[in-house]
Amino acid sequence: MFGKIVYISDSVAHISVVEGTPVSANLMNMYVVFEDENRRVLGEVVDISKEIIKVNFLGVIDGDKFTSGVLRKPTLESKIRMITEGELNLITGTDGEGMFKLGLSPLYNDRPVYVDINALCSNHLAIFGNTGSGKSYTVASFVQSMFYSNNFNPYRANYMIFDAYGEYHNAFERLGEVNPNYQFKYYTTNRTDGNGELIRIPLWLLDIDDFALLLNAEKHSQLEIIEKMIKLARIISMESEEATKYKNHLIAKAILDTLYTNQTSASKRNDIFTIIAGCSTKEFNLEAPIQGVGYVRKLRECFLIDRSGEFVESVLITQYITSFIDESLDNYEAPNDHYFSLDTLQKALDFTLISDGFLRNDKLYDEAITLKVRLHSIAISENAEFFNYPTYITLNNYISSLVAKNNKKSQIINFNLEDTDDRLSKTIVKIYSKMLFNFTKHLKIRGSIPFHVLLEESHRYVQNDTDNFLLGYNIFERIAKEGRKFGIILNLVSQRPVELSETVISQISNFLILKMTHPRDLEYIKKMLPNMSAEIVEKQKSLQPGMCVAFGTAFKVPMIIKMPLPNPEPHSSNVNVVSIWQGK
Repeated sequence: MFGKIVYISDSVAHISVVEGTPVSANLMNMYVVFEDENRRVLGEVVDISKEIIKVNFLGVIDGDKFTSGVLRKPTLESKIRMITEGELNLITGTDGEGMFKLGLSPLYNDRPVYVDINALCSNHLAIFGNTGSGKSYTVASFVQSMFYSNNFNPYRANYMIFDAYGEYHNAFERLGEVNPNYQFKYYTTNRTDGNGELIRIPLWLLDIDDFALLLNAEKHSQLEIIEKMIKLARIISMESEEATKYKNHLIAKAILDTLYTNQTSASKRNDIFTIIAGCSTKEFNLEAPIQGVGYVRKLRECFLIDRSGEFVESVLITQYITSFIDESLDNYEAPNDHYFSLDTLQKALDFTLISDGFLRNDKLYDEAITLKVRLHSIAISENAEFFNYPTYITLNNYISSLVAKNNKKSQIINFNLEDTDDRLSKTIVKIYSKMLFNFTKHLKIRGSIPFHVLLEESHRYVQNDTDNFLLGYNIFERIAKEGRKFGIILNLVSQRPVELSETVISQISNFLILKMTHPRDLEYIKKMLPNMSAEIVEKQKSLQPGMCVAFGTAFKVPMIIKMPLPNPEPHSSNVNVVSIWQGK
């Protein structure tokens, strides 16, 4: 069949067909070996005609090792043959410690394809494909294969699946039946789900950047407002003597600033009453008694206005207020470890608007009011439940609680986000991803507790958005660049890679590409990935559902893999219109 090499280009050998030899189309994508001076070069058939077979060079076989890439091409006199069984093992892998069966090779009679777990799971992974190409089945099959493997028990794994449509509950809920050491945990935003716990995020674990995302901040000046709001929320919720002194100090300064404005007495009184309504103490409230010379007034009564338009007790007010001002308290920092709620945040933001003079700066006031409206809309909506954590908890204990169930560790934690809009879903996913990143980053032993963050419909979250402008970073880009050394790994699942962050895609090491047909997506991933050759693009165009082209650091060469059907399957199939229409 194989004749002589006619000529060799940079990466392709053009081989003549022996006259009279029938050439089978089944040779396409099969592996061949060039033998020359004790050297073996592996190639793949990429084109067939009656006279010429084109073979793309893949790498070099040296003893029992395969190395990708070919520096020295075979000579024109090289002997050409089909790959042997032993050589094929170097490409498709063999069963053994640290390996798991990913799928089957349809080109070699459904031969099992084994992958090194470290090479695949210690690096970021992307699964791309059209709707209906089998992405959800591939994800479920991939994860199940690891947990069903006989070679190892990943009982310390942490797969955090952010599920856009609630598809994976069915695929993993019976994980404990495979091994009693395994456990599946389910969180949801769907209040009628009934299968798991409602997602609840402790507000005090969020920092300025998190609140900026939650409130959809757009300008840097709003970050200063958010910072003050968080600080005041912690102080308002505290009852210590020092915190009370600081509250009194802030209230007094805010009232004094208001008294010195050019507003009418009636406007000043309205602002002062608003300040006290937003933040009051035992000493500073409208019913607090104020001792005059021979008489007592309630604070409220001191703000009566006389005929000249002045407060009747302006001197008493000033004396009382200044008694609480202590400039040494200006640098007071409230402890971070304190509980507060959405209601407390609203009070803190109201107080911030008045105490820092935003009312007298139209530009800043408009920006602050935008935050106030967004915070209020969350607080009065059903979404408030997602931020109503009942008791104080630290970050470490909260992360531990996410994976704990019935005093046992869970390996797969599924977050169902189907009941939230895209903006809130993206914020929740970013908040959790940042929490996990910060948690792993501060572990005493680096990488000792790895987390895999699997993002279904990842184009909804991992975008080229405004985070870099506003915050100076994007959490997914930071994880993509730094996460592997800390043990936080991204698994992206998407039908629209063109909408994903270019920085994140550039850091992906392994790919499972199912059938894709949109030219923009194909052109995008071909441009972004140096190892995405034209041959790979052509391969994936003809894939059947459930088949993918796999390539990257975990694979010796790009190969077509048929993924086994997951058992149980995820809920990702299309609606059965015929059955429903007929009432079956």
